[in-house]
Amino acid sequence: MEFGVSDELLGTFAPILVYWVYSGIYILLGSFENYRLHSKKDEDDKNLVSKWTVVKGVLLQQFVQAVVAILLFTVTGNDSETTTGQQSSFVLLRQFSVAMVVLDTWQYFMHRYMHHNKFLYRHIHSQHHRLVVPYAFGALYNHPLEGLLLDTIGGALSFLLSGMSPRTSIFFFSFATIKTVDDHCGLWLPETEPDQKECGSPSPTKTPKVGGRRRRRTV
Repeated sequence: MEFGVSDELLGTFAPILVYWVYSGIYILLGSFENYRLHSKKDEDDKNLVSKWTVVKGVLLQQFVQAVVAILLFTVTGNDSETTTGQQSSFVLLRQFSVAMVVLDTWQYFMHRYMHHNKFLYRHIHSQHHRLVVPYAFGALYNHPLEGLLLDTIGGALSFLLSGMSPRTSIFFFSFATIKTVDDHCGLWLPETEPDQKECGSPSPTKTPKVGGRRRRRTV
């Protein structure tokens, strides 16, 4: 007897699993003070919200994302096995590229607008910045409306406009999740090259010096 898991189910829950597993790796690395951008004391003292509140906020957003993903897969009615089998590497690359452009463009301008609009910043986006000292599993902590507008709707648009199948979406949204966690991890990690990898600058305009040059990061 075979027990298969559909691409739609994996496309819904794999990115959530990746989020917590990948965040857990950064939590373990965070126990080494030489990797941290901020001390553990700063993390405990400067943040304006408890970690339990962050966990609840992230789980709420992931619940909403899962519901929307299931509805999206149901409405589009993609036959993942047939569609994916017919796709060439070029088609998959094109879909990934389109999805990245759509998602990044949507999130960039929505994020920028929430910083420029005082009402939206004060009542919605400021919740994300209660994490003054960022850490990995706080990447998706924000106001539910912001989560819906930036991440959930942005993800739905990238899926629809790229024409990707549920199977392809498993890899795309898992990749997008890894990038999101990276951007908020709060660590400074050495690489094999002389350059450095910096994660989690808490300010949208802060440009830390990395490997002899300045690299802008956004949260």
